[in-house]
Amino acid sequence: MTELHKLKHRLVFTCFSLAYAIAFFGADTAVAREEVFIDATESSGLDFVHFNGMSGEFYFPEMMGGGVALFDYDNDGDLDVYLVQGHMLGKGKSLEDATYPPKPGTPLTDRLFRNDLKRGGDDDRLTFTDVTEPSGIRAAGYGMGVATGDYDNDGDVDIYVTNFGPNQLWRNEGDGTFVDVTDQAGVDDPRWSVSASFVDYDRDGLLDLYVGSYVIYELETARRCRNPTSIPDYCGPHAFKPESDMLFRNLGNGRFEDVSEKSGIGKEPGPGLGISVADFNGDSFVDLFVANDGVANFLWMNDGKGSFIDDGLLAGVAVNRSGMSEASMGVDAADFDGDGDEDLFMTHLVRETNTLYVNDGTGWFEDQTSETGLANASVPFTGFGAGFIDFDNDGWLDIFSVNGGVTLFESESWASKDDPWPLHRPNQLFRNEDGRFQDVSETAGKALAASHVSRGAAFGDIDNDGDIDVVVGNNSGPVQLLINNAGAENAWLGLRLMTRGCQRDAVGARASVKLAGGKTLWRRARSDGSYGSANDPRVLLGLGKAHGEREVLVAWTDGSQERWPALASGSYHRLCEGGGEKVSGDRN
Repeated sequence: MTELHKLKHRLVFTCFSLAYAIAFFGADTAVAREEVFIDATESSGLDFVHFNGMSGEFYFPEMMGGGVALFDYDNDGDLDVYLVQGHMLGKGKSLEDATYPPKPGTPLTDRLFRNDLKRGGDDDRLTFTDVTEPSGIRAAGYGMGVATGDYDNDGDVDIYVTNFGPNQLWRNEGDGTFVDVTDQAGVDDPRWSVSASFVDYDRDGLLDLYVGSYVIYELETARRCRNPTSIPDYCGPHAFKPESDMLFRNLGNGRFEDVSEKSGIGKEPGPGLGISVADFNGDSFVDLFVANDGVANFLWMNDGKGSFIDDGLLAGVAVNRSGMSEASMGVDAADFDGDGDEDLFMTHLVRETNTLYVNDGTGWFEDQTSETGLANASVPFTGFGAGFIDFDNDGWLDIFSVNGGVTLFESESWASKDDPWPLHRPNQLFRNEDGRFQDVSETAGKALAASHVSRGAAFGDIDNDGDIDVVVGNNSGPVQLLINNAGAENAWLGLRLMTRGCQRDAVGARASVKLAGGKTLWRRARSDGSYGSANDPRVLLGLGKAHGEREVLVAWTDGSQERWPALASGSYHRLCEGGGEKVSGDRN
């Protein structure tokens, strides 16, 4: 491309961006509001750089990690951050062999950052403090992902860390410290795991644990791969045998029972990466969706009796509309179209489209990726972490997906030849416009223009101002803290849904409000989804211009419903099961 052509291209793009900003934000605020997210990583003190231990050997795990969790570990009302870390890979390898060695003194262990948010007056500040050492967490495995949940119902959120190698369960003691109870609880899994989720699948009031497993891989004996140009490159999952997933049932005494085989989960192997748990068919029993890399996805339907049946193929989510399996990485479930049921979005490999499966309310899905405008924009990218978020609080769920390549071959057109880690890509934001999506990434500001090898993404209201922020875990790069700058103009309502007795977050429960024109918003309390990451379990409802008090209906996980007739918008409310007005009737 000549310099003249480049100049013309920039001019056309600038004009298009300005025109879109005016249409999107209004003529008076087009320039001031185009920064949808502000990168607050440095100013907040969230100082973390991921190290993947690569040394030119193309070990498969080194380009997969980077999970992150948002959770309130100290019960002070704001979201703290947990970040997984890697270490040097390969027998006899030292940091001197690393392609990108860490800074001297960098601790190569997972890190816990406490949110020291201050709001009110002239002293509003968002700052993070590394509290890993005083917390007692010593997670030195090769980290992949993290799941959060209060498994022992003591009011404190616990952590399950997935690794390339043995996983760890860290019990929150409630005093700022954690204890490794992996062996005691019986949830050690020495295989390669990426995503996991706490879920009460049997409705006994205790959080069980689903652990997704990837492939069988040994560093010293693993197959080495070359790309079509005969250059050494990363292998894909098809080069290795897949693992089967694990399901652990919570016994309530601090221990779990491995029910993988008995439940049916362990009978079918698959290279699982993303996990989303929701009631997909409306029978009030939570189901399990697993995004498998390069083979058919699983949709484990809960029979309510302790067993699961993979209904992915019949339900229409095992493969895309062309009958092809895809390189599914990240996934999220939510009601994006406002019809009261949980739809599915997942990210895939370059030259595949990301995929949107629309639920008809009975657990039957249709691939409507093209019809909703999501196909073409995703073809050039390999996506990982993803989430349905209403970034502008207009009442429609948008999509945020993070990207990063997986092979040098696919990256040839993206980077210079002297770049030893050319997998970096910009991330994407898709705005929901009445059920169709518009890629607004290029007009969303500098934070989305940054290019990293992004993997995990966690979503939540980090600064408690009523809109969704994002933490992005980047492989062999710095974490990103993206603070929402677009949701402040519209009304919102925040909810923390709690189980009976206010013991813990009622993950799986759903809340709804009705807006003008008959539109009903349904939002699910969840920490699962994305890729190797855990999200804010609170529910945030964007209300558009509907300020004032709103009636809220909550559908609890047992199918019962309660109503709170007048909750003020612009603030968070703690709703405990049994504390509202009982309602009879269909949950939708």
